[in-house]
Amino acid sequence: MSVSYEGIGQWAATFACGGVREGQVVKVSGNGTVSACEAGDRFCGTALAVSRDGTACTVALGGMATAEYSGGTVPTAGWVNLTADGSGGVTVAEGGRSYLAVDVDSAARTVTFVL
Repeated sequence: MSVSYEGIGQWAATFACGGVREGQVVKVSGNGTVSACEAGDRFCGTALAVSRDGTACTVALGGMATAEYSGGTVPTAGWVNLTADGSGGVTVAEGGRSYLAVDVDSAARTVTFVL
């Protein structure tokens, strides 16, 4: 059986941006603006869509989100501490914010969690 968490409880807002790609975690970097995260940053959400000119993006700020993960520790289902990995994804980190992970796909190296 296949389960999809895509879009469950999701709410989003549009921000100005630069250098952001769809699917990556982002942080608030100024008034009404988000940017890509550096390694160790706390993130506010994931970029759902980016305008053609790359100056605006829609960011999921709540609900279920899926992101790529990296690092030596594989996330596990349940409560896990995550921070940005600096490459658009997340990594398990001792000082990270706690998120409820509901699915980990080790083949695709993605984790689905509640923002």
